[in-house]
Amino acid sequence: KKVMKKYPHQLSGGMRQRVMISMALSCEPDILIADEPTTALDVTVQAQILELIKNLQVNSGMSVILITHDLGVIAENCDDVVVMYAGQIAEKAEVGALFKHPCHPYTKGLLTSIPSLAVKSKTILPTIKGHVPSLLDLPRACRFASRCPWVEDICRKIVPLERKMERNHTTACHLADIKKN
Repeated sequence: KKVMKKYPHQLSGGMRQRVMISMALSCEPDILIADEPTTALDVTVQAQILELIKNLQVNSGMSVILITHDLGVIAENCDDVVVMYAGQIAEKAEVGALFKHPCHPYTKGLLTSIPSLAVKSKTILPTIKGHVPSLLDLPRACRFASRCPWVEDICRKIVPLERKMERNHTTACHLADIKKN
């Protein structure tokens, strides 16, 4: 009862997340959309929140759409993944396939920018060059073209359609077949 009388700013980040999850689940939805549920939480609380969501999913049969920038969270908690860039789908795959064989240059860039414990600490992490386009002035074709290491004229002229790369694995890149390795 004491906690219920508190204002949101009086609760910890983890407690606020639990309240939001409780509110979202109060109407027993078939689908839970969890948008950045672990942002700004310490690792212990993050693990508790993800475990709570996983248990709720298993016990209720509810589907979960997890929106996050945390590739570790994706690797540990998801079955399928959709990688988006500036509002466009770049790649869709089962999690294991995406991490083993990324096909889109943006996905490859994300995965190579993950720090590794095997790399010396003074090694500079690779980054994706350039800047994210303004949502007020998006490119007409491939939205990643201005930052893409593979860019060709077609990328700036025609929106890439999703193409099947493998079973349950698609990418929206004109050059993915050519640059596959």
